[in-house]
Amino acid sequence: MAELEAFSRGERSVGNILVTGVTGFVGAALAERLHSAGAAVRGAVRRDVAESVSFEPTMVGSIDGATEWGDALAGMEAVVHLAARAHVLDEPEADPLEAFRRVNVEGTLWLARQAAEAGVRRFVFLSSIGVNGHENVRPFSEGDAPSPQEPYAVSKREAEDGLRELAADTGMELVIIRPSLVYGPGAPGNFGSLLRWVHKGVPLPLGAVTQNRRSLVALDNLVDLIVTCLDHPAAVGETFLVADGEDVSTAGLLRKVGDALERPARLVPVSVWMLRAGAAALGKGEMARRLLGSLQVDASKAREVLGWVPPVSLDEGLRRAVAPLRG
Repeated sequence: MAELEAFSRGERSVGNILVTGVTGFVGAALAERLHSAGAAVRGAVRRDVAESVSFEPTMVGSIDGATEWGDALAGMEAVVHLAARAHVLDEPEADPLEAFRRVNVEGTLWLARQAAEAGVRRFVFLSSIGVNGHENVRPFSEGDAPSPQEPYAVSKREAEDGLRELAADTGMELVIIRPSLVYGPGAPGNFGSLLRWVHKGVPLPLGAVTQNRRSLVALDNLVDLIVTCLDHPAAVGETFLVADGEDVSTAGLLRKVGDALERPARLVPVSVWMLRAGAAALGKGEMARRLLGSLQVDASKAREVLGWVPPVSLDEGLRRAVAPLRG
């Protein structure tokens, strides 16, 4: 069975897996994939959730440096840690970095310590491409010096550093994955908004944004790499960047979205400098950077070390992403 071949690498296989963030965009897809491959999945949840055929829910409450993980970790062979405090548009905290550290650093390291004590063999941590930086003129790679620019990315880098120290001390196997922008059905954030705007035929002033390049990763591709890293012997101690392998400009991406929707994207050619100036005047500089700048990823290490090839192309990933909009 292809699913099991992708799930089990080498001589070992992982059967009991704890997934945090299991009800989120990535977590729900991962739990379904693992369940279909025959794994026993336990999902750590913060509050009561409806019963799921994909995972066994276990309540852990809020994630920080005091969370009790004993019941959730009992009998687990591996942990995939997806839960995190993510970007917040209207940040309510006076000290955002401290808020990110409570969950993303203290919460992560406390979970990892308890996992090691419980005999968990492998810990897969979903980090962020923001650890490398938020814009580039050449593709990021795993060998680049970290350069996080935002509190969220700073917290992810600190968590990575702490996890490496803990793995060295305890012998627990660690794998770190830094995804580029993840897209798929029900994608949150700016990407989901772009899909809906193209679907509704909203004119977008991005037709001249043809010189930037962005790397993306389809949800199915990210899930496939996580599954591979759960048991591949060569993944131990490694950090992997992940992307589809086809970089596009913002205008090119929107045209591909239109093709997937079978309706043309309505793109108005407004110059990039005018867009940047307008965004700055409106206090939308961060959104402009994401739409107008470049962020490319060299994901060749996963191919070379793991023999991993993204199973889904960009065009196919976009077709799957827009499927709910097409009905």
